[in-house]
Amino acid sequence: MSSEFLFATLVNLGINLVYTIVALIVAVAALLWVDRKMMPSISFEEELRKGNIAVAIFASSLMFFVALIVTFGFKG
Repeated sequence: MSSEFLFATLVNLGINLVYTIVALIVAVAALLWVDRKMMPSISFEEELRKGNIAVAIFASSLMFFVALIVTFGFKG
């Protein structure tokens, strides 16, 4: 294995890791925005502490779709 191939692989891995972290941060920010602005009478954090599975599924699906949108936006 040549050193150029290894370097290119590590650079690609680093870029993908940065995309993933940025997508995760944007998804969490979007979830908090939805929690505060669109559903002020329902607190996701409080419902999660109570063990509400429906809120957990909704929050995770929202984060997943926001991450997909951000990732496709980065890749062009």
